[in-house]
Amino acid sequence: MHSSQDNATNQTEPAAPVAATRVLRQFRVVFNAVKTHFRQVERAAGIGGAQLWALSEINATPGIGVNDLASALDIHQSTASNLVKGLIARKLIATERSGRDRRAVALHIQESGIQVLRAAPQPFAGVLPEALAHLDAATLARLETDLSRVIALINADETSASIPLAEL
Repeated sequence: MHSSQDNATNQTEPAAPVAATRVLRQFRVVFNAVKTHFRQVERAAGIGGAQLWALSEINATPGIGVNDLASALDIHQSTASNLVKGLIARKLIATERSGRDRRAVALHIQESGIQVLRAAPQPFAGVLPEALAHLDAATLARLETDLSRVIALINADETSASIPLAEL
């Protein structure tokens, strides 16, 4: 017979190695699906996954600014600026000064950018954000809690949360 103290100890013990291995394999499946999608994007569209997502957001919101683009992609403003610079260099988007003081920059897709979107595989945001968007609130809450524990156990740098998956 176990005491209540033994039960409390058992609740905090690590999962069985077999279960941990199965979950590790699931992580591998997810990571490989993400990698495969981004490789397909680069092969079909000629640009990286993060650039494709940014391009699709600019197409969906003509005149969007860099700060709003960063918010839409849930990335740091400097990361969004770098994506925009790359899209401008490839002549996929153009900028236009707007606002009363003409300091604000509005982003607009060019015909060449539209052609890239037509050639690219969907979803533009990537397979993982698309899958997460289709989960119910309870499942997302469990995932958030459980992944927070994993992040804490591996002592991960949480500042990387604002780096697009395509750039990892």
